[in-house]
Amino acid sequence: MAKWWLLLGSVLLAGCSTVQHKPIADDPFYAPVYPDTPPTKIAPTGSIYMDNQVSSLYSDMRAHKVGDIITVVLRESTSASKSANNEIKKGSDMSLDPIYAGGGNITIGGNPIDLRYKDSINTKREAGADQSNSLSGSISANVMQVLSNGNLVIRGEKWITLNNGEEFVRITGLVRSQDIGPDNTIESQRVANARIQYSGTGSFADSQKVGWLNQFFFSDWWPF
Repeated sequence: MAKWWLLLGSVLLAGCSTVQHKPIADDPFYAPVYPDTPPTKIAPTGSIYMDNQVSSLYSDMRAHKVGDIITVVLRESTSASKSANNEIKKGSDMSLDPIYAGGGNITIGGNPIDLRYKDSINTKREAGADQSNSLSGSISANVMQVLSNGNLVIRGEKWITLNNGEEFVRITGLVRSQDIGPDNTIESQRVANARIQYSGTGSFADSQKVGWLNQFFFSDWWPF
């Protein structure tokens, strides 16, 4: 009985360890940073150009300071294939002919003394896995920090509400100012240390998840 309770406890422990917290919208980690610019009083002069304007006709519109927004063009594609073959063969054969002595075979109870032993082991395993993913689209991120070398730390998220739940895209990473295009966009392949997350919540997303009991059977806790 104690063994059954121990097995049940292991199953529950493995199931609890696989439970993940659901993502929420407006996560403080992805909250945008707003630049704190002190207001200045500008006397109206009637001129087209005003000193309090953020940019002019000749200024660079690319993101370069904290609080700026940059658009990341998502063009991700991955493909992986793996196969493994493992075969083990082992055999043994041993024999002992009847013992001959004194002009005849030595017997026990009228039966000659001999020995025959033979065994063989053949184990073969094959495994294969193929996986491919692609992600395209765009997401606007916020410049969270400007490093001493001019690189930008960006972070942002996008939530889309659907009939059966919500879908979201999140991105974090490092961007070189030189890689930003004139239209203030950058390819996702040029985002260093990128963390791109695309998932969803709701009944549609939950239907594609594996239950905790099945996760136990596919985890390292399953002894077989």
